[in-house]
Amino acid sequence: MEKVPITTSGYAALNEELKHRQQVERPRIITAIAEARALGDLSENAEYHAAKEAQSLNEGRILELEGLISRAEIFDTARMSGTTVKFGATVTLVDEDTEEEKIYQIVGEPEADVSKGKVSIKSPIARALIGKSVGDSVEVNAPGGGKSYEIVAIAFV
Repeated sequence: MEKVPITTSGYAALNEELKHRQQVERPRIITAIAEARALGDLSENAEYHAAKEAQSLNEGRILELEGLISRAEIFDTARMSGTTVKFGATVTLVDEDTEEEKIYQIVGEPEADVSKGKVSIKSPIARALIGKSVGDSVEVNAPGGGKSYEIVAIAFV
């Protein structure tokens, strides 16, 4: 069984989502199914079919979350340190073309969200950064084309 690297905050978020889906969403969907069933003929009952589909999606996500949680290898980034980029590092980069500064934290796939500055350990940018130090230039071959960045800071928070 392959372990899934994840930060402590990412692990907490997965547990919170699982709890919400089991304790809030599941009962809500069961109630919606019961109400739709009371309307009569199930073959032409759009509310019933929508509720059953929602139930299927919710139960699938619950199984996915349980699998991720059971395989999680948790890293407490606040206890980590070092001078090179590794899993959990928050890296400040400067685009060498536009001088624009970007900050990314390297996290596990389940918690990756580029809009929040969290990139997956398997992403092109994370793979390019791993093992590098402050002052190093990195060339990132992303789907949108190549970019050059300089690492200006590495932190573990």
